[in-house]
Amino acid sequence: MYSTPKNNEKKFNEDELLVTKTNLKGTITYANQAFINIIGSSEDELIGKPHNVIRHPEMPKIIFKLLWETLKENTEIHAYVKNLCVDGSYYWVMANVTPSYLNGSVVGYHSARRVPTKESISVIEPLYKKLLSAERSGGVNASQKVLDDLLKEKGMEYDEFILSI
Repeated sequence: MYSTPKNNEKKFNEDELLVTKTNLKGTITYANQAFINIIGSSEDELIGKPHNVIRHPEMPKIIFKLLWETLKENTEIHAYVKNLCVDGSYYWVMANVTPSYLNGSVVGYHSARRVPTKESISVIEPLYKKLLSAERSGGVNASQKVLDDLLKEKGMEYDEFILSI
């Protein structure tokens, strides 16, 4: 369904929100039209697919490990994410992912994504390159150490750091 990644960045409007909902396993159960438009697929092609179908290969696995660990604690998380489009282009988002509840139980997850600032991406891109380099040489644990060391140096928790840039 997706082409080989290209260096072609897509943008969406600052007043748009890209929204998806998933079940507990990360399978897409809903996607709004803005999300469908930027991905370049149809709703039928997206619903029922794992959300990681849009994962760009330049995204460090540690970010998704952290995301899933946080969500399993029934806590929201913010993250900058580089996603892949059907045509191989990419786009950046500032994602807010929250658990979805029904009768007091978590039944899935809701993600709303906004356009990130250029300044935040100028901080995140080199960090993600560093995390990927560590991951390639020493696995996710090495990437985790790089992230932990950065957060310790800054005296911040992950979410606090993300929201500060």
